[in-house]
Amino acid sequence: MTESTGPGTRPRSFLGEVRDAVTPRATLLVLGVLALMLLFITSYVGALHHPKLRETPFGVVAPASVAEQTVSRLKELPGSPLDPRAVADAGTARERIEDRDIYGALLVDPEGTTDTLLVATGGGTSLATALERLFTEVEQDERRTLRVEDVAPASAQDANGLSSFYVVVGWCVGGYLCASILAISAGARASTLRRATIRLGTMALVAVVGGLGGALIVGPALDALPDGFAGLWGLGALIIFAVGAATLALQAVFGVLGIGVAILIVVILGNPSSGGALPPPLLPPFWSAVGPALPPGAGTWAARSIVYFRGNDVTVSLLVLSAWAVAGTAVTLLMSAMRKRLTPEPGRPAAH
Repeated sequence: MTESTGPGTRPRSFLGEVRDAVTPRATLLVLGVLALMLLFITSYVGALHHPKLRETPFGVVAPASVAEQTVSRLKELPGSPLDPRAVADAGTARERIEDRDIYGALLVDPEGTTDTLLVATGGGTSLATALERLFTEVEQDERRTLRVEDVAPASAQDANGLSSFYVVVGWCVGGYLCASILAISAGARASTLRRATIRLGTMALVAVVGGLGGALIVGPALDALPDGFAGLWGLGALIIFAVGAATLALQAVFGVLGIGVAILIVVILGNPSSGGALPPPLLPPFWSAVGPALPPGAGTWAARSIVYFRGNDVTVSLLVLSAWAVAGTAVTLLMSAMRKRLTPEPGRPAAH
């Protein structure tokens, strides 16, 4: 059945109705969403479908001659799951795990048949489990037995050590959603420097409140992450502002399409590569390489360090998050200033 637009007009064709219902702009946006959907599937499945240990920094504690033989034997394991190196003693091995220099260590007992595997479930239960599985097989081949010691155990309320990852994801989502709302509510591009400054100031306020709220929920409220409340609050505020400022910058550059770019960076690339579900040694090379440079990866590493590793090895992650915050702020203000300069005042010609 066709419709008429008025008396004496010809009925509109179905194709004409389609053109009116689905505009070229809508078509481009739908195609963009389709692309993001397929990239989402590719990234998550590609990163997480086949966890496998790869070049995992690992310590070996044993007398000199035994240590050299053990390190050589571990380097030759099929698939190169470990990057082993000799460590002076058990105390040093524990310190290096707590400093996050290595992910585990093997304490070889040259006088007995039982060796000790040091792991840290606070850095990711899946990695500790993978190391235990690997060394159970290695020790069986040598007709030895294995004892496991958890140097930095995850909280009993932190199932699989994932709470740090989940709170960071929540902070990231809050950051880009709040920034998107602030921009879209008055047009995707910040038209004035003052408006951009107000939006950044609002994001800073949201960051402080959101960081506090997240730290309260995972800490005192649920006891999922029982330690490091103040550190988590500060980290949450930095994550929210970094992601929010980056999103505002992307919207200032690309308009509404900047939201899609933010989702691509934070959700599609950032979440599966963050080391949350699978720590870096279990990820494929691409994801393990890009993860630390993106907000979810930097945030997850810092959160676990704060809660389970006495705040060790957070400097690089905090610098990464700060770089996103500073770059996002600078680009947002710069684009707003340039837009003001290129927009003519009433009665004046545009600048060339």
